[in-house]
Amino acid sequence: MRPETLAARRRLFLLARVVVVRHYRRDLTLAQVAQALACSPRQLQRAYEQFSQTTFREDLQARRLAVGAQLLIEQRAIPVVDVARLVGYSQGPHFARAFRRRYGLSPARFRQAALQARAGARKQTPPATKHARLTVAPALQASERS
Repeated sequence: MRPETLAARRRLFLLARVVVVRHYRRDLTLAQVAQALACSPRQLQRAYEQFSQTTFREDLQARRLAVGAQLLIEQRAIPVVDVARLVGYSQGPHFARAFRRRYGLSPARFRQAALQARAGARKQTPPATKHARLTVAPALQASERS
């Protein structure tokens, strides 16, 4: 492959990732993103095949679920169905099913595990670092122990 083609494909992939990061809440399709980037859907698909280990849909879903997990942890007052809508799912059950496949827990149990992990971390953490942000990983580790 020519260096110019490789560079153009890499740029296309990176631009598509930016679109996913910024607009994951919308009902995005490969064709829409390709059109926005002035390329064909097949060109964008090739860029994902070459520079990613995921497809466009998997990339979009991973972004939505990661933001959903963050919202579940940080915004406890928001119901799970509203979290689903905020991250681009039109139906709560679809979000819950995808979330369970990705993290091994339902969104509600994930939130509960994150709260328990946070409470446990507060008991074990010195006062100076008590307010450190909780990430997805400790919540998952706590759920795996139970």
